[in-house]
Amino acid sequence: MSDDREQIRDLIERWAAAVRRADLDGVLADRSADIVMFDVPPPADGVRGIDAYRDAWPPFLAWQAGGAVFEIVSLDVTAGEDAAFAHALLRCGTPDDLARDPGARLRLTFGLRRQDGRWFVTHEHHSFPITSGPRDTAAEEGAVRAVHEVWSDRTAAKDLEGLLRDIAPDVVSYEHETPLAYVGRDEVREVCRRGLESTGGAVHLDVPDLSVRVGGDIAVAWGINHVRAEGPDGETVETRSRGTRVFQKRDGAWLMIHQHLSFPLDPMTGKAATDLRP
Repeated sequence: MSDDREQIRDLIERWAAAVRRADLDGVLADRSADIVMFDVPPPADGVRGIDAYRDAWPPFLAWQAGGAVFEIVSLDVTAGEDAAFAHALLRCGTPDDLARDPGARLRLTFGLRRQDGRWFVTHEHHSFPITSGPRDTAAEEGAVRAVHEVWSDRTAAKDLEGLLRDIAPDVVSYEHETPLAYVGRDEVREVCRRGLESTGGAVHLDVPDLSVRVGGDIAVAWGINHVRAEGPDGETVETRSRGTRVFQKRDGAWLMIHQHLSFPLDPMTGKAATDLRP
């Protein structure tokens, strides 16, 4: 049976090479006329027959042409007298996809039968594992909370560059002060620098009631910013303001891409209410 296993391994590796070349004839080779494929996209009841199998491939090949990877990582084959199966793991995704999750794998199972002395694939099953379960979401929420903890720590240390580490280069920030928007990390750096330099001593920042929601590679966090700072005259000033922050996961790290800060407006005086308490 070792020869059969080698024949099947070679058949699958030729098929994967044909996929990479976008060689549709090579992709169809060694497939039975009655093949059934359970693919990642619909239909839910599978792609049935060689004509439907042929029609399923052009969208994938067009997507792959944008630079995606399709590479066998592991392949195991078991062969009997007239039936065999194989299972494989593949790196399949764009460079950005694989940078975000280097361990991501496409899972494949093949069913084969021997006909007229040749092996034909009669069934393929392709799938990705679901990675957005409650435990994963909790971990990502924790990572966004960790960014806020870093900001608190770096504020106390008056470490300007440490504050900027988790801020995207193309951030757009609506700050307490004019202008309407600060665009880009350099403009936000100046706001942070002025804030740190305006304090004469210790400064503390936290968001004690922080809420975080994560969906895919986007996260939103909001809460009341609590700042306690020692002024140049030694007097401690305490303020609370509203903050909403949007993050995007890039290259495995959560970066703030938008921030919106505000003080409530006192309708009696028309001034910002900076001394409110919970």
